[in-house]
Amino acid sequence: MTSPTDGTTWITGASSGIGRATALRLARDGWTVIASARRAEALEALADEAAGLAGVIHPAPCDVTDATQIAATVQETERSHGPIALAILNAGTFEPDRAETLDAERFGRTVDLNLMGTVRCLEALLPRWVERRKGHLAVVSSVAGYRGLPRSLAYGATKAALINLCESLRFDFDRLGLKVQVVNPGFIRTPLTDKNDFPMPFLMEVDDAAGRLVRGLAADRFEIAFPTRFAWILKRLRCLPYRLYFPLVRRTTGR
Repeated sequence: MTSPTDGTTWITGASSGIGRATALRLARDGWTVIASARRAEALEALADEAAGLAGVIHPAPCDVTDATQIAATVQETERSHGPIALAILNAGTFEPDRAETLDAERFGRTVDLNLMGTVRCLEALLPRWVERRKGHLAVVSSVAGYRGLPRSLAYGATKAALINLCESLRFDFDRLGLKVQVVNPGFIRTPLTDKNDFPMPFLMEVDDAAGRLVRGLAADRFEIAFPTRFAWILKRLRCLPYRLYFPLVRRTTGR
């Protein structure tokens, strides 16, 4: 795994959920963490909570839908705190949707944040990493990107795109001496899953999820997926023909 001696770690979507818990976990391990999100007050509270840990968390408010803000954040981070060695691109949102309520503008906002937000961050990071031939990228997608699920039109589409993006990046990263991993969580107790009004199998606490994520960063495997049993079940569903897949999911979810 990339270590704190290599530079800093930049985490987007760090004000809540997995991003917040991962920032604290890495700070405990001695990392200098640059924590980004739109809510400055939440980032300040996060930095205060990290006081006394082996590492430190520096708030860096940034909206990943704004390329200018992203470029400024990366530039200021490397000027003030050293090279970004590890980037965990986690910013994203989930809005339940379905055919009856499909709205192109709302759909586009999800794409802009979940997918294009990641691409904008990569645009700012990659020239520096390519020049140094050093960098470790972890993109937080979801097991919802494995296959279509009810009420997940925009969210599932963006998460599937992120998985495909990381798969494609792997070929270039191998050639350039860089490391890329895709993180595919299942149901984690966060403000996003609090919106769900259906049973969530294998629901995991956010601190446990952050621990799985950080341990996965140290491994050589491309995908970090958890909870393990839930991810395994969904991977098997990817192999089912449509005539079996749709009835099974419909029966399981009641949708």
